[in-house]
Amino acid sequence: MDKKNIIWLASYPKSGNTWFRVFLTNLLSDSDIPANINDLTDTSISSSRKIFDEYTGLSSSDLTFTEIDSLRPEVYRMQSVESKELLFKKVHDKYYLTERGEALFPTEITRGTIYFIRNPLDVLVSFAYHSAKPVEKMVKTLNNSDFAFCSQNDKLQNQLRQILGSWSDHVTSWTKQKNIPIHIIRYEDMINDTFECFKNAVKFIGLEKSDLEINDAIKKSDFSVLENQEKEAGFKEKMIKSKSFFRKGKIGDWRNYLDQKTIEEIISNHNSVMKKYRYIDTNNKPVL
Repeated sequence: MDKKNIIWLASYPKSGNTWFRVFLTNLLSDSDIPANINDLTDTSISSSRKIFDEYTGLSSSDLTFTEIDSLRPEVYRMQSVESKELLFKKVHDKYYLTERGEALFPTEITRGTIYFIRNPLDVLVSFAYHSAKPVEKMVKTLNNSDFAFCSQNDKLQNQLRQILGSWSDHVTSWTKQKNIPIHIIRYEDMINDTFECFKNAVKFIGLEKSDLEINDAIKKSDFSVLENQEKEAGFKEKMIKSKSFFRKGKIGDWRNYLDQKTIEEIISNHNSVMKKYRYIDTNNKPVL
């Protein structure tokens, strides 16, 4: 019998996923000191090439992207069967069906998804910094319905290909699917109302944790703690070209970097989703 024991932590990049993973690691830990950002094994990424190869007994480098996609759901099923605990898996893929017509993230083993969403204007600035690319190039990425991570065959990546699509494609793929329960968290609420936001997420997951335990985990996951840890020991999830992973984490930082043309292009391309999640008002003016 299948166990519904996987929680997908899904997001477009730079939307608060890693911060929440650190919080979860601290919440599930018995340690008195903050969790090490380089040891987030409780929330490993679902696109790990190493894990895929170990579970399939195959070398993913010998397979096509389509063949890998068709095998990924089975890898998650094997992980589900093997685990006696809840499994938390970080996801940057959008929600889609493989060529076999099955969901990349199987319904029968899924307890739910927490989906993190952030103002695309702030995502643009943060993602550009993270990727060490100019904002002008990153605008094209956010607007690109064919965008994917690790989709080049010129070198072997440590992660499998992940299809993201445009920012709006990604959001709607997860939030409009009806197969698995979803709990949506705005990054801005994580900043402005951290305790209530994280407490509601813990309740959705089904973890029995006290307010004291949640507060303690939040303190251990404070942005200043993460920043200091990265300065001291680096962060293995940082892209090679970027100076740091944990940059500012502020709301509305886009106002310091984006010109009017860029702002209008993002709003034009992602209008309906930005309105739905209250990033622009009825007159298409930025709210945050």
